[in-house]
Amino acid sequence: MKASPYLLLTLANLFWAGNWIVGRGMRAEVPPIALSFWRWVIALAFLLPLAWPYLKRDRALLLASWRWLTLLGIFGTCLYNALTYIGLQQTEAINGLLLNSFIPIVIVALAWIFHGKRLHSREAVGIAASFVGVLTIVARGDAHNLLRLTLNMGDAWILLSVLAWAAYTLLLPKRPAAHPLAFLFTIASIGLIATLPLYLVELAQGRHINPTPGALAAIAYAGIFPAFLGYVFWNKGVAEIGASKAGLFIHLLPAFGILLAALFLGERLLSFHFIGIALIFGGIYLTTRK
Repeated sequence: MKASPYLLLTLANLFWAGNWIVGRGMRAEVPPIALSFWRWVIALAFLLPLAWPYLKRDRALLLASWRWLTLLGIFGTCLYNALTYIGLQQTEAINGLLLNSFIPIVIVALAWIFHGKRLHSREAVGIAASFVGVLTIVARGDAHNLLRLTLNMGDAWILLSVLAWAAYTLLLPKRPAAHPLAFLFTIASIGLIATLPLYLVELAQGRHINPTPGALAAIAYAGIFPAFLGYVFWNKGVAEIGASKAGLFIHLLPAFGILLAALFLGERLLSFHFIGIALIFGGIYLTTRK
């Protein structure tokens, strides 16, 4: 029986939301770079048998585009994941998820800065509204926190991860016309290689995985569900219904994440969260509506 693309897109976002919960909940047992490194080792092990025929078929295309693939791997599968997990060491999952919702606005802003995309007044207002929403969350609803520069470093790392994913998205038009599984396997491999030096530094600092059953289960979850199934389901759903419709499902990520954070981590939504997310999504609406 063929799975509905809408179900696949929904499950992908559920798996990705769970990734944020794992990153926050297991921060004491699994260091951030170790989690990023081993999740892709597991994902690549599952991807290899599926991607192998297409890797052989499209190897010339992949080799010809190695420069763009290297950038895509560094931004999309190395920096985005590593920075997210580092941020979750110091900020709550709800904060991280809401700040992650700023990605569509950052993409539009970077396209305006670097690609000369024409920015309409409505889009400018949307970007400004979303930026104020991010500041509201970062400042915990208190402007004095910004004036005193007492920012949570976890939020800063999350915002850097947002920039990394926005850069990855803007580079995607440069990807070769290879099969999606061959493309995913290639950039995941590059991202894993780029993560290795960071992982070695983390080990040299004496930060090791505490191999409890929970920690091992968390690593397995991150590798199988968000990294492997999440990407496969997302790519399949996008291929069937198109990027514009599929993009709307991204808004399920913070919704799922907030519910999971409340259920598993005992985190609470406070008034500044509601104000910040309203401004962020209001800005997204103004920026993307036709």
